[in-house]
Amino acid sequence: MLNLTNLKENVALAPYTTYKIGGKADYFFTAYNKDELVKAINESKNKKVPFFVLGSGANILVGDKGFRGLVIHNKAQNFRFEQNFLLAESGALVSSLINASFEKGLSGLEHFAGIPSTVGGAIRQNLHFLSPDRKNTIFIESVVGDGLVLEGEIEKRVEKDYFQFGYDNSILHHDKNVFVLEITFNLKNKDPELIKSQITANLDWRNEKQPQLREFPSCGSVFKRIEGIGAGRLIEQCDLKGKQIGGAMISEKHANYIVNTGNATAQDVRELITLVQEKVFKETGFKLESEISFIGEF
Repeated sequence: MLNLTNLKENVALAPYTTYKIGGKADYFFTAYNKDELVKAINESKNKKVPFFVLGSGANILVGDKGFRGLVIHNKAQNFRFEQNFLLAESGALVSSLINASFEKGLSGLEHFAGIPSTVGGAIRQNLHFLSPDRKNTIFIESVVGDGLVLEGEIEKRVEKDYFQFGYDNSILHHDKNVFVLEITFNLKNKDPELIKSQITANLDWRNEKQPQLREFPSCGSVFKRIEGIGAGRLIEQCDLKGKQIGGAMISEKHANYIVNTGNATAQDVRELITLVQEKVFKETGFKLESEISFIGEF
């Protein structure tokens, strides 16, 4: 048995995901700081128990049959400022860091306003959004200084290059033995009113262009970007907006979002993903690749 305090059994995972979809985890543990996170990961490895570290629950689809093993809910949310440096544990919500930085007149994170992500998830995906002129892309790597990671059973301080950042990509996709514990962000002084206006502009853009979680649960964009074309445009071109299987529907607002209309199952989403891939390939010749992670048993 896992030697973890307040370990729970048979916990439904749907409430912990932005999709509001997913079966039960055999075991569920909440880590409230990086030391508890390290202990849970090492305990799982030593006892040979399959495990998954859950952050904000975005960018994933949990299977209807749940997860056989331990889900470690990363609520290590401690952060502190040291002059213009922000040191944040990997379970800290990016939204919380944006608000705290704004109050101190520190700029750099406001570009990611409205994205449901923890620090760990942001590093894994190299979180990104359009620049203020909407012509270029700003990545979280642009404000990353160094980080503290768990590599195997060793905690080590690493430089930014260690993460091998790419578009929706990092070392965390390829080395399953690496876990982010803490990240240092390098921020710059800026008039708080200018930071606030950028936050507002980004939130307004998202509200206009993308379905919001308060309207329909989703996991964000489903398919990886195709350079110069856009997965959403290809899906829309194939007249798939509004297509529905069970409770899962391709958003009328943005075709690269598959939303939960209220009672969607993971199977509904998987079938809709397959349908989209097959039709887009048949009609355009492009192969759409899913960018979300599939967790557990389907």
